Amino acid sequence: MTPDVPLHLAAALRRRDHLLSPWPWRALAYLATTLPVAGPLSIGLLVVGAPLVAVLNTVRQDRPVELPIVVFLTVVALLVLASAPVVSIAVAAVERWRLRLVDPRPLHRPRFTGLVARYTSAAAWREVGHTFLLGGLVPLAYWLLFMLVLLDGTLIVSPWLASGNDPVIVVWTTIDTPRQAIPYAAVGVLCVPALVYLAVLLAAGQATAARWLLDGSADTTALREVTRSRARLVDAYEAERRRIERDVHDGAQPRLTSLTLQLGLARLDVPDDSPAARPLAVAHEQAKGLMVTLRQIVQGIRPQHLTELGLAGAVRELSGAATIPVYVHADLGQPLPEVVETTAYFVVSESLGNVARHAHAGRAEVRLTRSAGGLVVEIEDDGCGDADPARGSGLTGLADRVAAVDGRLLLSSPPGGPTLVRVELPCPR
Repeated sequence: MTPDVPLHLAAALRRRDHLLSPWPWRALAYLATTLPVAGPLSIGLLVVGAPLVAVLNTVRQDRPVELPIVVFLTVVALLVLASAPVVSIAVAAVERWRLRLVDPRPLHRPRFTGLVARYTSAAAWREVGHTFLLGGLVPLAYWLLFMLVLLDGTLIVSPWLASGNDPVIVVWTTIDTPRQAIPYAAVGVLCVPALVYLAVLLAAGQATAARWLLDGSADTTALREVTRSRARLVDAYEAERRRIERDVHDGAQPRLTSLTLQLGLARLDVPDDSPAARPLAVAHEQAKGLMVTLRQIVQGIRPQHLTELGLAGAVRELSGAATIPVYVHADLGQPLPEVVETTAYFVVSESLGNVARHAHAGRAEVRLTRSAGGLVVEIEDDGCGDADPARGSGLTGLADRVAAVDGRLLLSSPPGGPTLVRVELPCPR
């Protein structure tokens, strides 16, 4: 599993080698399967729209329009609008199936309770909007692309077209011989990758619009507000965590250190056979134990070596303290936001702890990679596998911690191993 594998066509467009990947072929398949759907829709809209345009043009020219024609066209337009939510059911179903050609990500399907919901829900009217998009704008874009392809094809075959007795017009020039047509043919060949890229770009734009219109998840506004609220809570938690860390480090810890030092000095002044020697020794040991506990608490809030060494250095320290060999590969580049570093650190720490407790592994590997979308953390071991979040709270807690910063956790752990934990944390460059 590599972190830079594109999950959909729009992401593949950002890769330099996308023309050599399977994505252009998938895009062309998506464009080809659009024609049987968009063709009938465009014809239907043309049958309805052409008379309406003619009537509007007549009105614009101040010519009289017969009332029966206006009434008839109005009724037809209303019938089309009334039937659109029903027609869009089949169109949306076909589009959700076709969309997997260029975007395999899950697409939420809205649930409608009865025919009335087709006329009252926002999701249904978004499907109607997608239907009109397929019947109206998409054919125009495809026609423009077809004309460009036809023009490029004419340039490529121009040497053969010019081999006859009649002159041939290529673009704006008239050619008489195949030799004159060779430069145009070369330009046509060089334009083929650009046309392929343009076709892929058209497919990506159409797929993005279709996903936006057909995704029947919860209300977008509500989701945005939930996301903002969660971000505010995470920021507030981080601020409170830093305040507690500062108060403990600057307030309680120095005072406890001073108390431990005073108890140690007092033990030196009290004879060993004194009745107070034993209680004083117990108090001194308890104070030292409390010091260790307090350091662990501060360490649990935000490890000091994470602040000093950064994520890669802190993870290497974790690997050095592990009970099995742990190999760390880090390719981070720019510094990461504090909340992302902290989350990634505790993901690695908890995962290595799970490996030590449950995996019976001989080795483990940690990979930290900065991708276009954020930070990717992978922890892989050669243990017995069969990790199940339902059997304990460790993986569930990790997933909750990752979700709090809008990330996601993926787990692959077949029986017999290996186990791979992959965490993707959003962190734009």
